[in-house]
Amino acid sequence: MKKRWLLNLLMFALVASLVTFLYVRPKTTAQQDEVYEVSNYKLAEFNAISVEFPAKAALSLEKVNGYWRISAPQQARADQASVQRILGIIAAKTKNKIAAGTDDLEKFGLNNPVVKLKFFRDKNNVEEFLFGTHNPVTDEQYVAHRNNVYLVSSAYSDYASTQLIELVDKAPLKPTEKVAGFDFSHLEQWETARLNVDLLDGKWKVSIAKAKPQQNEMNEWSDFSWTHALAKSVEFYSPDRKETYPSFEVKLADGSKVHFDKLQESPDLILARPDEGLQYHFANDVGFTMLNPPINLPN
Repeated sequence: MKKRWLLNLLMFALVASLVTFLYVRPKTTAQQDEVYEVSNYKLAEFNAISVEFPAKAALSLEKVNGYWRISAPQQARADQASVQRILGIIAAKTKNKIAAGTDDLEKFGLNNPVVKLKFFRDKNNVEEFLFGTHNPVTDEQYVAHRNNVYLVSSAYSDYASTQLIELVDKAPLKPTEKVAGFDFSHLEQWETARLNVDLLDGKWKVSIAKAKPQQNEMNEWSDFSWTHALAKSVEFYSPDRKETYPSFEVKLADGSKVHFDKLQESPDLILARPDEGLQYHFANDVGFTMLNPPINLPN
Protein backbone atom coordinates (compact mmCIF):
# COMPACT_ATOMS: atom_id res chain seq x y z
CA MET A 1 0.00 0.00 0.00
CA LYS A 2 2.87 2.29 0.90
CA LYS A 3 4.57 1.55 -2.43
CA ARG A 4 1.40 2.50 -4.36
CA TRP A 5 1.13 5.73 -2.36
CA LEU A 6 4.76 6.60 -3.16
CA LEU A 7 4.21 5.79 -6.83
CA ASN A 8 1.15 8.08 -7.00
CA LEU A 9 3.12 10.85 -5.30
CA LEU A 10 5.94 10.46 -7.81
CA MET A 11 3.52 10.59 -10.75
CA PHE A 12 1.87 13.72 -9.32
CA ALA A 13 5.29 15.39 -9.01
CA LEU A 14 6.15 14.56 -12.61
CA VAL A 15 2.87 15.96 -13.93
CA ALA A 16 3.26 19.12 -11.84
CA SER A 17 6.80 19.63 -13.14
CA LEU A 18 5.64 19.21 -16.74
CA VAL A 19 2.80 21.71 -16.31
CA THR A 20 5.17 24.22 -14.69
CA PHE A 21 7.66 23.83 -17.55
CA LEU A 22 5.03 24.35 -20.22
CA TYR A 23 3.70 27.42 -18.43
CA VAL A 24 6.97 29.23 -17.76
CA ARG A 25 9.00 28.22 -20.85
CA PRO A 26 9.83 31.02 -23.32
CA LYS A 27 7.27 31.45 -26.09
CA THR A 28 8.45 30.63 -29.61
CA THR A 29 8.94 33.37 -32.17
CA ALA A 30 5.87 32.14 -34.02
CA GLN A 31 3.79 32.62 -30.86
CA GLN A 32 5.26 36.04 -30.14
CA ASP A 33 4.85 37.52 -33.63
CA GLU A 34 1.32 38.51 -34.51
CA VAL A 35 0.35 38.19 -38.16
CA TYR A 36 -2.15 40.58 -39.75
CA GLU A 37 -4.28 40.02 -42.82
CA VAL A 38 -4.40 42.97 -45.21
CA SER A 39 -8.04 42.04 -45.90
CA ASN A 40 -10.46 39.15 -45.55
CA TYR A 41 -12.04 39.52 -48.99
CA LYS A 42 -12.51 36.67 -51.46
CA LEU A 43 -11.15 36.71 -55.01
CA ALA A 44 -14.58 35.89 -56.40
CA GLU A 45 -16.12 39.03 -54.84
CA PHE A 46 -14.76 41.33 -57.54
CA ASN A 47 -15.69 41.70 -61.21
CA ALA A 48 -13.61 44.71 -62.27
CA ILE A 49 -10.13 46.07 -61.56
CA SER A 50 -8.48 49.44 -62.16
CA VAL A 51 -4.69 49.82 -61.94
CA GLU A 52 -3.73 53.50 -61.88
CA PHE A 53 -0.27 55.03 -62.28
CA PRO A 54 1.02 58.60 -61.85
CA ALA A 55 2.38 59.02 -65.38
CA LYS A 56 0.75 56.52 -67.74
CA ALA A 57 -2.69 55.35 -68.77
CA ALA A 58 -4.67 53.29 -66.30
CA LEU A 59 -5.26 49.60 -66.90
CA SER A 60 -8.83 48.32 -66.66
CA LEU A 61 -9.94 44.70 -66.43
CA GLU A 62 -13.43 43.23 -66.38
CA LYS A 63 -14.75 39.75 -65.72
CA VAL A 64 -16.94 38.57 -68.60
CA ASN A 65 -18.68 35.18 -68.45
CA GLY A 66 -16.32 34.11 -65.69
CA TYR A 67 -13.09 35.13 -67.48
CA TRP A 68 -11.00 38.29 -67.12
CA ARG A 69 -10.56 40.64 -70.10
CA ILE A 70 -8.46 43.77 -70.56
CA SER A 71 -10.88 46.59 -71.36
CA ALA A 72 -8.47 49.58 -71.44
CA PRO A 73 -6.24 51.05 -72.75
CA GLN A 74 -6.76 48.27 -75.35
CA GLN A 75 -9.14 45.35 -75.43
CA ALA A 76 -7.86 41.79 -75.27
CA ARG A 77 -8.25 38.51 -73.46
CA ALA A 78 -6.29 38.60 -70.22
CA ASP A 79 -3.97 35.92 -68.89
CA GLN A 80 -6.07 34.59 -66.02
CA ALA A 81 -3.12 33.68 -63.78
CA SER A 82 -1.66 37.19 -64.12
CA VAL A 83 -4.95 38.74 -63.01
CA GLN A 84 -5.09 36.41 -60.01
CA ARG A 85 -1.61 37.62 -59.02
CA ILE A 86 -2.82 41.24 -59.17
CA LEU A 87 -5.75 40.29 -56.92
CA GLY A 88 -3.31 38.53 -54.57
CA ILE A 89 -2.87 41.65 -52.39
CA ILE A 90 -6.26 40.96 -50.80
CA ALA A 91 -4.88 37.71 -49.35
CA ALA A 92 -1.53 39.19 -48.23
CA LYS A 93 -0.33 38.77 -44.64
CA THR A 94 2.16 40.85 -42.69
CA LYS A 95 3.70 41.30 -39.25
CA ASN A 96 3.60 45.08 -39.58
CA LYS A 97 0.37 47.08 -39.29
CA ILE A 98 0.09 50.79 -38.50
CA ALA A 99 -3.03 52.86 -37.87
CA ALA A 100 -2.39 55.61 -40.40
CA GLY A 101 -2.92 59.34 -40.06
CA THR A 102 -2.31 62.05 -42.66
CA ASP A 103 1.35 62.42 -41.63
CA ASP A 104 1.92 58.69 -42.03
CA LEU A 105 0.59 58.69 -45.57
CA GLU A 106 3.14 61.33 -46.54
CA LYS A 107 5.95 59.63 -44.63
CA PHE A 108 5.37 56.33 -46.44
CA GLY A 109 4.86 57.89 -49.88
CA LEU A 110 1.15 57.04 -49.87
CA ASN A 111 -0.11 60.56 -50.51
CA ASN A 112 1.32 60.16 -54.06
CA PRO A 113 1.22 56.38 -54.55
CA VAL A 114 3.30 54.69 -57.23
CA VAL A 115 0.38 52.35 -57.92
CA LYS A 116 -3.28 52.61 -56.96
CA LEU A 117 -5.35 49.43 -57.14
CA LYS A 118 -9.14 49.53 -57.15
CA PHE A 119 -11.21 46.36 -56.94
CA PHE A 120 -14.89 46.72 -57.85
CA ARG A 121 -17.82 44.63 -56.70
CA ASP A 122 -19.92 47.16 -58.59
CA LYS A 123 -19.42 50.82 -59.50
CA ASN A 124 -20.47 51.98 -56.02
CA ASN A 125 -18.67 49.30 -54.01
CA VAL A 126 -14.91 49.68 -54.34
CA GLU A 127 -11.88 48.57 -52.30
CA GLU A 128 -8.73 50.66 -52.76
CA PHE A 129 -5.09 49.78 -52.10
CA LEU A 130 -2.32 52.40 -52.32
CA PHE A 131 1.32 51.38 -52.84
CA GLY A 132 3.97 53.74 -51.47
CA THR A 133 7.71 53.69 -50.82
CA HIS A 134 9.93 50.73 -49.98
CA ASN A 135 11.35 50.01 -46.56
CA PRO A 136 15.16 50.07 -47.04
CA VAL A 137 15.74 47.52 -44.27
CA THR A 138 13.31 44.78 -45.31
CA ASP A 139 12.90 45.77 -49.00
CA GLU A 140 9.15 45.48 -48.46
CA GLN A 141 6.62 48.08 -49.57
CA TYR A 142 4.12 50.20 -47.65
CA VAL A 143 0.49 49.63 -48.65
CA ALA A 144 -2.49 51.58 -47.35
CA HIS A 145 -5.98 50.13 -47.10
CA ARG A 146 -8.91 51.32 -44.98
CA ASN A 147 -6.99 53.68 -42.66
CA ASN A 148 -4.20 51.17 -42.02
CA VAL A 149 -0.70 50.87 -43.44
CA TYR A 150 0.90 47.48 -43.97
CA LEU A 151 4.41 46.40 -44.94
CA VAL A 152 4.18 43.68 -47.63
CA SER A 153 6.28 42.07 -50.33
CA SER A 154 7.03 44.39 -53.25
CA ALA A 155 5.96 41.55 -55.57
CA TYR A 156 2.32 42.72 -55.28
CA SER A 157 3.24 46.09 -56.78
CA ASP A 158 5.31 44.36 -59.48
CA TYR A 159 2.34 42.19 -60.49
CA ALA A 160 0.11 45.26 -60.80
CA SER A 161 2.77 47.10 -62.85
CA THR A 162 3.21 44.35 -65.44
CA GLN A 163 3.43 45.67 -69.00
CA LEU A 164 0.09 45.61 -70.82
CA ILE A 165 1.23 43.19 -73.54
CA GLU A 166 2.49 40.74 -70.90
CA LEU A 167 -1.02 40.57 -69.41
CA VAL A 168 -2.51 39.39 -72.72
CA ASP A 169 -3.47 35.72 -72.88
CA LYS A 170 -0.89 33.79 -74.92
CA ALA A 171 -3.31 31.02 -75.89
CA PRO A 172 -4.51 31.36 -79.50
CA LEU A 173 -7.97 30.05 -78.57
CA LYS A 174 -10.34 31.30 -75.88
CA PRO A 175 -10.97 28.98 -72.91
CA THR A 176 -14.56 28.58 -74.10
CA GLU A 177 -13.60 27.65 -77.68
CA LYS A 178 -13.67 23.85 -78.00
CA VAL A 179 -11.92 22.37 -81.04
CA ALA A 180 -14.04 20.28 -83.42
CA GLY A 181 -11.77 20.28 -86.48
CA PHE A 182 -9.44 22.16 -88.81
CA ASP A 183 -9.58 23.38 -92.39
CA PHE A 184 -5.96 23.51 -93.58
CA SER A 185 -6.87 23.61 -97.27
CA HIS A 186 -5.52 27.15 -97.78
CA LEU A 187 -2.02 26.40 -96.48
CA GLU A 188 0.66 25.73 -99.10
CA GLN A 189 1.53 22.21 -97.93
CA TRP A 190 -2.12 21.11 -97.89
CA GLU A 191 -3.57 23.18 -100.73
CA THR A 192 -3.46 20.37 -103.31
CA ALA A 193 -4.84 17.76 -100.92
CA ARG A 194 -7.46 20.20 -99.51
CA LEU A 195 -6.86 18.81 -96.03
CA ASN A 196 -9.66 18.92 -93.47
CA VAL A 197 -9.66 17.01 -90.18
CA ASP A 198 -12.83 16.75 -88.13
CA LEU A 199 -13.72 15.37 -84.72
CA LEU A 200 -16.99 13.51 -85.25
CA ASP A 201 -18.63 11.51 -82.45
CA GLY A 202 -15.34 11.53 -80.57
CA LYS A 203 -13.26 10.21 -83.49
CA TRP A 204 -10.99 12.06 -85.90
CA LYS A 205 -11.86 11.87 -89.59
CA VAL A 206 -9.47 12.97 -92.34
CA SER A 207 -10.56 14.20 -95.77
CA ILE A 208 -7.67 12.41 -97.53
CA ALA A 209 -8.71 8.83 -98.30
CA LYS A 210 -5.17 7.38 -98.03
CA ALA A 211 -4.58 8.81 -94.56
CA LYS A 212 -4.44 6.36 -91.63
CA PRO A 213 -4.82 8.56 -88.51
CA GLN A 214 -4.28 7.01 -85.09
CA GLN A 215 -6.85 8.35 -82.66
CA ASN A 216 -4.44 8.64 -79.71
CA GLU A 217 -1.89 10.49 -81.83
CA MET A 218 -4.53 12.90 -83.11
CA ASN A 219 -5.87 13.55 -79.62
CA GLU A 220 -2.36 14.23 -78.31
CA TRP A 221 -1.64 16.53 -81.24
CA SER A 222 -4.85 18.51 -80.74
CA ASP A 223 -4.33 18.82 -76.98
CA PHE A 224 -0.64 19.76 -77.19
CA SER A 225 -0.81 22.03 -80.23
CA TRP A 226 -4.13 23.77 -79.65
CA THR A 227 -6.01 23.10 -76.40
CA HIS A 228 -2.95 23.78 -74.24
CA ALA A 229 -0.82 25.77 -76.69
CA LEU A 230 0.85 28.96 -75.44
CA ALA A 231 2.77 31.35 -77.66
CA LYS A 232 6.27 32.55 -76.75
CA SER A 233 4.96 36.09 -77.07
CA VAL A 234 2.03 38.09 -78.42
CA GLU A 235 1.67 41.44 -80.15
CA PHE A 236 -1.24 43.67 -80.99
CA TYR A 237 -2.09 43.38 -84.68
CA SER A 238 -3.91 45.55 -87.21
CA PRO A 239 -4.79 43.55 -90.36
CA ASP A 240 -3.64 44.99 -93.67
CA ARG A 241 -6.64 44.49 -95.96
CA LYS A 242 -4.39 44.81 -99.02
CA GLU A 243 -2.32 41.77 -98.07
CA THR A 244 -3.33 38.16 -98.62
CA TYR A 245 -1.73 35.50 -96.45
CA PRO A 246 -1.87 31.70 -96.32
CA SER A 247 -4.60 30.91 -93.82
CA PHE A 248 -6.58 28.19 -92.06
CA GLU A 249 -9.63 27.87 -89.85
CA VAL A 250 -10.23 26.13 -86.54
CA LYS A 251 -13.70 24.61 -86.40
CA LEU A 252 -15.45 24.85 -83.05
CA ALA A 253 -17.97 22.62 -81.29
CA ASP A 254 -20.67 25.30 -81.50
CA GLY A 255 -20.42 25.35 -85.30
CA SER A 256 -18.46 28.59 -85.59
CA LYS A 257 -14.91 29.00 -86.94
CA VAL A 258 -11.81 30.96 -85.96
CA HIS A 259 -9.71 32.34 -88.83
CA PHE A 260 -5.91 32.55 -88.58
CA ASP A 261 -3.48 34.12 -91.06
CA LYS A 262 0.03 32.71 -91.30
CA LEU A 263 2.24 35.81 -91.44
CA GLN A 264 5.58 34.00 -91.17
CA GLU A 265 6.84 30.43 -90.98
CA SER A 266 10.52 30.86 -90.09
CA PRO A 267 12.49 31.41 -87.89
CA ASP A 268 9.32 31.62 -85.77
CA LEU A 269 5.81 30.76 -86.81
CA ILE A 270 3.69 33.92 -86.54
CA LEU A 271 -0.07 33.45 -86.59
CA ALA A 272 -2.47 36.39 -86.65
CA ARG A 273 -6.02 36.29 -85.33
CA PRO A 274 -7.75 39.25 -87.02
CA ASP A 275 -10.97 39.05 -84.99
CA GLU A 276 -9.00 39.71 -81.77
CA GLY A 277 -6.31 41.95 -83.24
CA LEU A 278 -3.47 39.77 -81.97
CA GLN A 279 -0.53 37.90 -83.44
CA TYR A 280 1.15 34.95 -81.76
CA HIS A 281 4.81 33.90 -82.00
CA PHE A 282 5.64 30.18 -81.73
CA ALA A 283 8.99 28.42 -81.89
CA ASN A 284 9.56 26.87 -85.33
CA ASP A 285 9.28 23.23 -84.18
CA VAL A 286 6.09 23.91 -82.21
CA GLY A 287 4.66 25.83 -85.16
CA PHE A 288 5.41 23.02 -87.60
CA THR A 289 3.55 20.54 -85.40
CA MET A 290 0.55 22.86 -85.06
CA LEU A 291 -0.01 22.98 -88.83
CA ASN A 292 0.84 19.37 -89.64
CA PRO A 293 -1.44 16.86 -87.92
CA PRO A 294 -0.21 13.24 -87.69
CA ILE A 295 -2.55 11.83 -90.34
CA ASN A 296 -0.08 9.07 -91.38
CA LEU A 297 -0.02 9.40 -95.15
CA PRO A 298 1.75 6.51 -96.96
CA ASN A 299 5.12 7.34 -98.57
